[in-house]
Amino acid sequence: MNLDINSEVTVHIRHATPHDIAQLAQLIQVSVRGLGIQQYSPQQIESALQYVFGVDTQLINDATYFVAETSTPDASVVIAGAGGWSRRKTLYGGDQAKREPDQFLDPAIDAARIRAFYVHPDWSRRGIGRRLMQACEVAARQAGFTQLELMATLTGEALYFSNGFVAVDHVDIDMPDGVKLPVVKMVKPLS
Repeated sequence: MNLDINSEVTVHIRHATPHDIAQLAQLIQVSVRGLGIQQYSPQQIESALQYVFGVDTQLINDATYFVAETSTPDASVVIAGAGGWSRRKTLYGGDQAKREPDQFLDPAIDAARIRAFYVHPDWSRRGIGRRLMQACEVAARQAGFTQLELMATLTGEALYFSNGFVAVDHVDIDMPDGVKLPVVKMVKPLS
């Protein structure tokens, strides 16, 4: 899938691989610090980066995580964004947040999870999140799911709302250091 951002830059959506993990870890840090500062305090951001936000290698292993690569005229390729979906029960968090095995969901009764969306601040508001969401929705639908569920940061809430999700609950994630991270549980039926 390609998205023409302008005449000089193209975005290609592909499945993430284990070779992307180092770049994804950097993207997450830059995205959360650069875009999250409008809604979260520096303390909330740093705590969330330590305890919640991070690479979830299960998504990569399950081939349900996508990266948005940019190719520029000088032939450099960078990961401008990433996001995925899951057929497993975990609703949010990277590897460091997992405490138990991640069991499979039943598409007949459970909602697929939309997971771990991050966009580099230099590439925000250019349609990358929307394209990643489209890839996730197509894949979840093909896997038999009829509904989606996610836990949105306040930073990402507008993206999800513009993609047809509705808020069903506002909650705080309590991190081990006592810091609270306000987030929004959102849902969407797949038509």
